[in-house]
Amino acid sequence: MITPRYAALVEDRRRGLTAQLTTVFPKGEGSFLCEIGCGHGHFLTAYATANPTITCVGIDLIGDRIDRACRKRDRAGLKNLHFLQAEARLFLEQLPPAVRVANFILLFPDPWPKLRHHKNRLIQADFLSLAARCAGPSCRLYFRTDHRPYFEDASTAVENHPEWERVEEPWIFEHETVFQQRAPSHDSLVAQLSGPASR
Repeated sequence: MITPRYAALVEDRRRGLTAQLTTVFPKGEGSFLCEIGCGHGHFLTAYATANPTITCVGIDLIGDRIDRACRKRDRAGLKNLHFLQAEARLFLEQLPPAVRVANFILLFPDPWPKLRHHKNRLIQADFLSLAARCAGPSCRLYFRTDHRPYFEDASTAVENHPEWERVEEPWIFEHETVFQQRAPSHDSLVAQLSGPASR
């Protein structure tokens, strides 16, 4: 049951995201690369540096991570890079209708290994449907994890979804994150939008 207090909190977060997105996309249109769970911003700062003409937005739930990521961006002087504190689904729901995601990147998200916590994993049918509605026509979803069971479940979710399909393509950009450095091995998945993008 959603309490009035929680509903008010969500509405406040929606208003905050709308204001921030207006700053990122002042004309209410455009496309961007989105990293979900950007952490301290190592990967996206490197990507934005190498691709200065691409607008990049990283989101994360934890404010301290966003603060650190913003400091990296500011030190690098990157005008095409933005970091926002947000939950993935709420962020996508608040995107202006004329703003599209060119590519999604998810690097080593929390695998929620316990069975009772699997519902918290992001790569599931409801998220894939929302992502498809916000995606540009040639959008790719790049997912990488060091947790094999999560990789297998995510692969199954993509393969069973009517709007996404796995493709054998090179990884979008290699920059080793802290999680990747620590992982003895990892698996990567690339999916493309297979149906029409519409909202």
